[in-house]
Amino acid sequence: MSNNEKHSSHSHHNHGDMDHSKHNHGEMEHHGDHNHQHHEHVGHGDHEAHKHHEHDHNHDHGGHGHGGHDHHHHGDFKEIFLKSLPMGIIIMILSPMMGISLPFQFTFQYSDILVVLLSTILYIYGGKPFYMGSIDEFKEKAPGMMALVTLGISVSYFYSVYAVIAKYVTGEHVMEFFFEFASLILIMLLGHWIEMKAVGEAGDAQKALAELVPKDAHVVLEDDSIETRPVADLQVGDLIRVQAGENVPADGIIQRGESRVNEALLTGESKPIEKNPGDEVIGGSTNGDGVLYVEIKQTGDKSFISQVQTLISQAQSQPSRAENLAQKVAGWLFYIAIIVALIALVIWMIIADVPTAVIFTVTTLVIACPHALGLAIPLVTARSTSLGASRGLLVKDREALELTTNADVMVLDKTGTLTTGEFKVLDVELFNDKYTKDEIVALLAGIEGGSSHPIAQSIISYAEQQGIPPVSFDSIEVISGAGVEGQANGHRYQLISQKAYGRNLDMDIPKGATLSVLVENDEAIGAVALGDELKPTSKELIQALKKNNIQPIMATGDNEKAAQGAAEILGIDYLANQSPQDKYELVEKLKAEGKKVIMVGDGVNDAPSLALADVGIAVGAGTQVALDSADVILTQSDPGDIESFIELAQKTTRKMKENLVWGAGYNFIAIPIAAGILAPIGITLSPAVGAVLMSLSTVIVAINAMTLKLEPK
Repeated sequence: MSNNEKHSSHSHHNHGDMDHSKHNHGEMEHHGDHNHQHHEHVGHGDHEAHKHHEHDHNHDHGGHGHGGHDHHHHGDFKEIFLKSLPMGIIIMILSPMMGISLPFQFTFQYSDILVVLLSTILYIYGGKPFYMGSIDEFKEKAPGMMALVTLGISVSYFYSVYAVIAKYVTGEHVMEFFFEFASLILIMLLGHWIEMKAVGEAGDAQKALAELVPKDAHVVLEDDSIETRPVADLQVGDLIRVQAGENVPADGIIQRGESRVNEALLTGESKPIEKNPGDEVIGGSTNGDGVLYVEIKQTGDKSFISQVQTLISQAQSQPSRAENLAQKVAGWLFYIAIIVALIALVIWMIIADVPTAVIFTVTTLVIACPHALGLAIPLVTARSTSLGASRGLLVKDREALELTTNADVMVLDKTGTLTTGEFKVLDVELFNDKYTKDEIVALLAGIEGGSSHPIAQSIISYAEQQGIPPVSFDSIEVISGAGVEGQANGHRYQLISQKAYGRNLDMDIPKGATLSVLVENDEAIGAVALGDELKPTSKELIQALKKNNIQPIMATGDNEKAAQGAAEILGIDYLANQSPQDKYELVEKLKAEGKKVIMVGDGVNDAPSLALADVGIAVGAGTQVALDSADVILTQSDPGDIESFIELAQKTTRKMKENLVWGAGYNFIAIPIAAGILAPIGITLSPAVGAVLMSLSTVIVAINAMTLKLEPK
């Protein structure tokens, strides 16, 4: 988007101040009543659906795959696990565990032949995701978990097949590892399934964006008749009619008609914006209560929404910067196992004989199998995901947790994220002791009677909440460019903008608020301050971020005055009038400085930066587009939940590290002992003891994962 385009597509921001004078206060022809609001909640229920898909979020994003888990295309782990389970159980019942028979095991004549057949099927079917995954890892020159599992199952399978053949051909007894082979495949398949289940599937942000734009447009022909045409067939220069309540089909300039257009989803501007002939409208924004005739200026890939789509796909194709700890540990184990096994093979061939050397080598490679390591992360992920969900935090990408613990900056949208996104009465002030506050509110509600203006609607609903009936006015007239006046109980009242009143008032005006003054006989008797109210937990969130050394920055599409007001109350840095491109560039700039960035937002204008940031957090009442671009969804739209998410991220990452120590620590200690490093002093790790230790570390990892808890709110 060139700078010219950027400025032109956002020239509407100068309407944002919305002081009363621009909005002829009582315009009777506007019958709309906040009907724009329901568009802000598009897809609010839909994000529940994300939870139930069993693919890994990272794979929908082109190159956005995250190390070590970019394997869901190698098959559905649930299906493979469930089909492999019966074979695996039969193999484990018919095979001794590293040479020792367990109470539930038995054998019969030629049972080992059956075991070889079942193991061959299991190796080909159940092992496929792992050796396909290890091929990917070797292509990336980064062997990790998949390579380690493939090594373990291949060594134990081929050596065990050799053991059975040797038994029948030469009669010698060679220890086989079918039990370890089957248990490793089942545990690893289960671990991956748990993880895929815990981590939801990302929706398609591009598709959700496209749905904001209607499929058809009403084109006005030269004879003033209307033809319905698919939006894709619109040409620049076409004149279209946009009815009240419809979404605008394409970017253009209003030729005739007046209305208020809600652009909150697209630009973040919280108030519906007054639009007159000559003003621009953006495709995807929602027309209020008037009929607009719009000349098309941009279609296809030059349109605002299309540029947002381009930004999202750019963001999603960026490689992940997450350091996947389990993947790194598995990589180290892979190299250690190979090196130690080769050293053991050479040394034992020199000091003993080939059979002894092979036994030590195979035992080393089998012991290196990451049973506990395979469950270490998935069990914590599953626990963390269910804990998060119970708090209204849907974590779609577990790496978001790891990245959050290292975050430096959080970029926050304002409208609908830190604020309620709705116009509210913030304060009512009295300037005359003739009237009580309730009487002033009754007058305000009465004089705003028949108006559908957002300001009027807020005052009327405020009076209703307070249980104050409005004063009945005999007549109400619009004062052009200033407000409204009317007659009640023989008195003449005016409700006008502060600018129209023209004198200073002795009151503290809430920052960023719009002020309307109630005047009787040219004297101010009361005033009402209205604005987009901060959510109750926004302040606590900012304090929590500072405590965790995360710098908060507010980036909003709203106007300077509104942005400054909210930023001063919260005590944070801010940027106003931010287009989607501006927000995207801000995140890009921060990342280029080497900072880890969390982005929080709820609208289409936030979607590209949600996708680009290291961690994207979408506020649940926002748009489907934002929900689809994010890694984490706050279903309750409460900024305080971000605090819970940071706590969840810190505790989950700590548990993952503890589990990696338990899971991999066993391997790091057992591998050299299995290789016979302590044999000269009479200590060898018998395969049976190795197997018991392996089971123990798996149990410890499982128990440790279950102890993950969040502080009560």
